[in-house]
Amino acid sequence: MRAPSAVPVDDAVLPFEVAALDVRGRLTRLGPALDEILTKHAYPDQVGKLLGEAIVLTTLLGSSLKFDGRFMLQTQTDGPVSMIIVDFVLPDRLRAYARFDLARLGPGMAAGALLGRGHLALTIDQGADMRRYQGLVALDGGTLEDAAHEYFLRSEQIPTKVRLAVGEEFRVEDGPKHRWRGGGMLLQFLPKAPERARQADLHPGDAPEGSELHAVPTDESWAEAQSLLGTVEDVELIEPDLSSERLAYRLFHERGVRVFPLQPVRAQCSCSRHAVSAMLANFSPEDRAGMVEDGKVVVTCEFCSSVYQFTPEEAGAGAAAPGSSSPQ
Repeated sequence: MRAPSAVPVDDAVLPFEVAALDVRGRLTRLGPALDEILTKHAYPDQVGKLLGEAIVLTTLLGSSLKFDGRFMLQTQTDGPVSMIIVDFVLPDRLRAYARFDLARLGPGMAAGALLGRGHLALTIDQGADMRRYQGLVALDGGTLEDAAHEYFLRSEQIPTKVRLAVGEEFRVEDGPKHRWRGGGMLLQFLPKAPERARQADLHPGDAPEGSELHAVPTDESWAEAQSLLGTVEDVELIEPDLSSERLAYRLFHERGVRVFPLQPVRAQCSCSRHAVSAMLANFSPEDRAGMVEDGKVVVTCEFCSSVYQFTPEEAGAGAAAPGSSSPQ
């Protein structure tokens, strides 16, 4: 036993356990890594906040996997933010981007309005020799927290609660600056007796009006854990001077909380000149010729905004066709 560390650590996930409540959890705090990903694209604030929440959620979910591979979160919707992709290459590399329609963004739009209707896909890829797993959740005007709860209810059937928070930190040292910060917590109820984790049956959708739906009382330990998580404010999840250990202790010290080693994460794209060249080789010579503009082929990585330039010969495009241009 020891006192919780007072030293804040950014860009890391803290696994923990509250044995008295049969609860395991993960707490993530993102600082420079999140700021690097979001500032590469100069997103409008509301888009940056939404993408930041997707990155926090991906970090909470992906960091729990114990194999080499990747975990991907992707949304496709009819909202102003039509696509979000977060790619987490295990054990620690994050990259992400969002597509949005600036003309459709309105002041003060909530996350549900930004996303609109569509679906959220969570994909686990363990490599070429292993079968991919993908879970789909409908997005119907709700938040990413809502979608995560629906995923665990329908796919994993593990009682789970998620909190996400993203905000901007303003500093005045060396001139006014703002930096993105994010934080999140995930709790799961994992009692030894499986009947204690039973949940109500899913709504069948076609039950006659007035039918009595199946209900299961919430276990007292899980009710207490959810209640404690409900006391956490967004500012606590992103506070740069509050360590993850102190926040976990603040919540669960009466029951006792055990923490495990921190798992660091970082912002790093997997693009490279070699990878882009290999991608170009998949196009036909005619398509490559059509990409030539001003005597060169220019490819911009959607994730990190890195720009790669090739001569037509390097791109395998040959001589540029008159009036040819790069794809939009």
